[in-house]
Amino acid sequence: MDTLTGVLTSLLDGRWADTRRDVREHLANEAARGAFDTEKLDVTQHRERITQQLRTLAGTGRPRLGFPAEYGGGGDIGAAVVSFEMLGFGDLSLMVKAGVQWGLFGGAVQLLGTRRHHERYLPDIMAGSLLGCFAMTEVGHGSDVQSLRTTATYDPATAEFDVHTPDPSAVKTYIGGAARDGRMAVVFAQLVVDGESRGVHALLVPVRDERGAVLPGVTAEDCGVKAGLNGVDNGRLAFDHVRVPRAALLNRYGDVTEDGTYTSPIDSDGRRFFTMLGTLVRGRISVAGSAGSATKRALAIAVRYAETRTQFDSPGGGEVTLLDYLAHQRRLLPALASTYALHFAQEDLVATLDELQGGAATVGAPATEDDEVRQRELESLAAGLKALTTWHATSSIQAARESCGGAGYMAENVLPSLKADTDVFTTFEGDNTVLLQLVAKGLLTHYKHQFQDLSPLATARFAAEQFVGAMIERTAARKVVERLIDATPARDDDEVVFDRAWQCKLFTDRESHVLDGLARRLRAAGRDNAFEVFNNAQDHVLRAARVHVERVVLDSFVAAIERVEDADARTLLSRLCDLYVLSTVEADRAWFLEHGRLTSPRAKAVVAGVNRLCRELRPHARTLVDAFAIPEPLLRAPMLE
Repeated sequence: MDTLTGVLTSLLDGRWADTRRDVREHLANEAARGAFDTEKLDVTQHRERITQQLRTLAGTGRPRLGFPAEYGGGGDIGAAVVSFEMLGFGDLSLMVKAGVQWGLFGGAVQLLGTRRHHERYLPDIMAGSLLGCFAMTEVGHGSDVQSLRTTATYDPATAEFDVHTPDPSAVKTYIGGAARDGRMAVVFAQLVVDGESRGVHALLVPVRDERGAVLPGVTAEDCGVKAGLNGVDNGRLAFDHVRVPRAALLNRYGDVTEDGTYTSPIDSDGRRFFTMLGTLVRGRISVAGSAGSATKRALAIAVRYAETRTQFDSPGGGEVTLLDYLAHQRRLLPALASTYALHFAQEDLVATLDELQGGAATVGAPATEDDEVRQRELESLAAGLKALTTWHATSSIQAARESCGGAGYMAENVLPSLKADTDVFTTFEGDNTVLLQLVAKGLLTHYKHQFQDLSPLATARFAAEQFVGAMIERTAARKVVERLIDATPARDDDEVVFDRAWQCKLFTDRESHVLDGLARRLRAAGRDNAFEVFNNAQDHVLRAARVHVERVVLDSFVAAIERVEDADARTLLSRLCDLYVLSTVEADRAWFLEHGRLTSPRAKAVVAGVNRLCRELRPHARTLVDAFAIPEPLLRAPMLE
């Protein structure tokens, strides 16, 4: 590894560099012994291998990282999320299976349960001896979790909950671990106490015995072959009046006394619901990180191929290397720039998560109003980054596949499995379109204790009554950007497109303008037309969310560059940041021109700037992908030999 590559790797690895190195070593060893060679495995064999790898992973102790130290965990939430992220370099079925076991199932027990659940279940969950499921999604309700139809009715005569699937639309579906391995499920259901529904809560429901036999009253079905991730045993679960003890309720935010009295530290049903879901944000952040890792692997393979594959004669003799063509550079290098940008934003997000939830693992929900506001901002940004990063993975892996021609379509060359396995990332852990609406709602409203609902209807009404405008977070990255803008004099030549202060002001101005316009549209909403107004503005809602996240990503990139002391690395990253900015502006030129933010000549200067940056960065493409430090066994493909 040359010096420049090493500097970049050190920057990318950041605070949890030791964790990243440990996972790389584990993946390299597994890949070297052929553990990730799955092209010839059928579904049954693939699932069996992934389960074996899951147990091997449990033996490393890394899955314990995010759990409380008092139960044998590592007490390091950031390291836990990073370790899941790094698994995205390998077989993504393992990442998802691990995410279900320790992120979703284990995370729900940890964050929604209390000491009685922690003491009884966490040691076995961490060790991988109790495999579980996260049973939230239903056939009839995916993103609309508040409307789930599964019920958990308390019976004071027996001090038990009756868990029931009332109709086919309430069947839990796409549940990882449900088809084969899961012995217990965290089941999200409408909690019914004394004839009154108290909203969605989570309960621990056994679904199989120790021998793997499905328990009475439980129906478990296999979802069958999927487009990808076939090492994960997704299935459907239904419950026919299954009885579980009162202690099965994960009761951090809502409990039922033995005589049937409901209690909660949070009075509002709506606020309680969103607080419960908010604690589970780690899964969404982990998916974004894993998608980023898969994207890095695809681009690393495509860049290596483009540096060796030649096509058509050059005037000077000999065939031209693919990466010397501008069109090929444009396929890969802007995607590479965005991958770096999203990486730095992800790193900042994980640091915020670690700061906010590092103590929440043992002491409960954030105690102060400021912490609650920051938690809501975390949830919003996690939603936005997950959406943009997974969409970026889908488009970039496709570009990488196309860049390798027919060879890129061969299963042995890795890219098809990356494409198939990451495709569902855009809709699990939250449909991306729905997630961007959540981001926009967060921008339009202050989070207040009495704000009970985030439905489109309530959001439109609230915005109509009290428009509060955009809140540009005063994060460390934003402070760096504001200092840079303040210190840079204005200029008006076409070279301004390479001026960082101009770029940052352009992104900030776009965000403010789009959000102001959205708020004005929503202020027309009244009680009788609120849904119609919100629905008619959904295109505007999605744009507001996207431009906000793109601005946050730029802030993180700029702040990362500020941390670099090596002059060569700083220069290279600065040009890469320019490419992220100008390729983003180029893709949104219509808006900038329509709203007078770019003149026609300057819009042309942006396009020319992208071309210029692609040429300048072409000699550094291999350095930039090598800096990801992906284990060599995971980059082996016959087309590269």
